[in-house]
Amino acid sequence: MNIERSISNYADPTLHAHGLYIGGRWEQGTGIPVIDPATGDVLVEVADADVSDAMRAVDAAEQAAAGWRATPARQRAEILRRWFELMTRHADELAHLISLENGKALTDARGEVAYAAEFFRWYSEEAARIPGEHRHTPSGSHNILVDHEPIGIAVLITPWNFPAAMATRKIGPALAAGCTVILKPASETPLTAYAMARLGEEAGVPAGVVNVITTTNPGGVTSLMLADPRVRKLSFTGSTGVGRVLLAEAAKSVVSCSMELGGNAPFIVFDDADLNAALDGAMVAKMRNAGEACTAANRFYVQSGIHDAFVAGLTERMATLKIGPGTEPATQCGPMITKKAVQKIDQLVSDAVERGARVQTGGAPLPGSGYYYPPTVLDNVPVDASIAHEEIFGPVAPVYKFETEDEAVKLANNTEYGLAAYIYSQDLKRAMRVGKRIETGMLGINRGLMSDPAAPFGGVKQSGLGREGGVTGILEFMEAKYYAVEF
Repeated sequence: MNIERSISNYADPTLHAHGLYIGGRWEQGTGIPVIDPATGDVLVEVADADVSDAMRAVDAAEQAAAGWRATPARQRAEILRRWFELMTRHADELAHLISLENGKALTDARGEVAYAAEFFRWYSEEAARIPGEHRHTPSGSHNILVDHEPIGIAVLITPWNFPAAMATRKIGPALAAGCTVILKPASETPLTAYAMARLGEEAGVPAGVVNVITTTNPGGVTSLMLADPRVRKLSFTGSTGVGRVLLAEAAKSVVSCSMELGGNAPFIVFDDADLNAALDGAMVAKMRNAGEACTAANRFYVQSGIHDAFVAGLTERMATLKIGPGTEPATQCGPMITKKAVQKIDQLVSDAVERGARVQTGGAPLPGSGYYYPPTVLDNVPVDASIAHEEIFGPVAPVYKFETEDEAVKLANNTEYGLAAYIYSQDLKRAMRVGKRIETGMLGINRGLMSDPAAPFGGVKQSGLGREGGVTGILEFMEAKYYAVEF
């Protein structure tokens, strides 16, 4: 297959509308309309897999498993490296495709593609550094050898908000470890997943090592795959509610699970913070992908001495953002993913206003076609409002005032989630002290962006199990095997 293609090909939705990708073969099919959230129009349709298609995908993954497991680590690494290079070469096309089906601004889409590609580069390097262990027993009776082996066939379930990055963050370590996979992307954004599969073909991924299926019956399809004894791993990114259901299903067959679930990130600003730096960080933490991110700042806790200046500065910045289709270069805030998403955001804002919150900018859905909600700032938000406890997943910044350090910690921890948190203070000792008291898996100190392929991504409490990325990410797809050796 020729690697060099025109930009219009990879950016064209019709190229990726052929259907399922199973065992290295593309299959025709329709049934799932892919909607452009900027207009509400149908871009294309993709195939709707049933349970028999899912089983064929497991069959294909099994047929490829022994060969891929035996493939030398360096060879697996080189394939992942070529995949990274192809993503980089076709970055503009992929970004345009993401903006079309997801709605995110092109600037954000380009950032996602660069971030997504880095997982292939990082795990191309980690593939050749899978750890082992040798030591003597304390009694001196024998030697302990520990090896790490591929866990087996992995089912990967990804959400719509980062269709490229959530796929590569799972595929990269799985392939580096020696596992074969079945990827089930969200039905809202399947085109990017199919584009990634095409690039994988060109990079030299053997048939059956990566399979991609889309379905309107995710519960039935996933349950059947998890019940198959050949499937030994589930890696899921999505809501906590769906995660609980999948954990229950996986428990029936004792399938290993990695879960990256919901978030409710606090963004804490102390009086001694650099105001402009805090505002810069707030805009990144809140408005990346228009707030449709699990790490998005969901609750802004601002100390009383800086509160009014922070609200004024945030309002000014949010009010000037340009709203429009993600594919337009000038757009800074694109549409939400669905009409239902807009309705949920509006319900949260309306509830907060009814309870006494003040709208500083935005505050109501935009009229016309497409699924638009404007950047919104609320202050005087009561802590018992629904918006304080539910994931917003939109461009709304509710601001709460606090007085003391202890109060900030109590407010930050008043949630079932524990994925991400942010602290702004010029006193690093204070920031670290407060950070240690916050129940979270990740913490940004004077920084509004924390995601990095070289760092472990994941949460505590109801935000998930396990970690993706970093040196630990590959071990999520491996089993430790202990050898007791008599020398």
